[in-house]
Amino acid sequence: MSDSVLVYSTESGRIKQEKPQNLPPKGDGIVRISRQTSGRKGSGVSVITGLDSDEETMKKLAAELKKCCGCGGTVKNATIEIQSDKRELLKQILEQKGFKVKLSGG
Repeated sequence: MSDSVLVYSTESGRIKQEKPQNLPPKGDGIVRISRQTSGRKGSGVSVITGLDSDEETMKKLAAELKKCCGCGGTVKNATIEIQSDKRELLKQILEQKGFKVKLSGG
């Protein structure tokens, strides 16, 4: 069986292929909060991974977390990054929302 895909036909022209949707990776149901400093000139960020949500939901959650922590942050590659080391506060907030949370890393 070959892995080739039809992209053009002389009868109908170019055949459009549907792109696979970028879904966040499915985890084990545990939200992990770690601290990263590498590549950030010494200033650390708290990285939240393991959220099984779409991008829009993650953006809303990130906005709420940033407001509660009083600092900035972003959503990148199915993770939420919050500036500075606020892991304990983030853990409390996420547990109140019903997530199962673990602190990971150093």
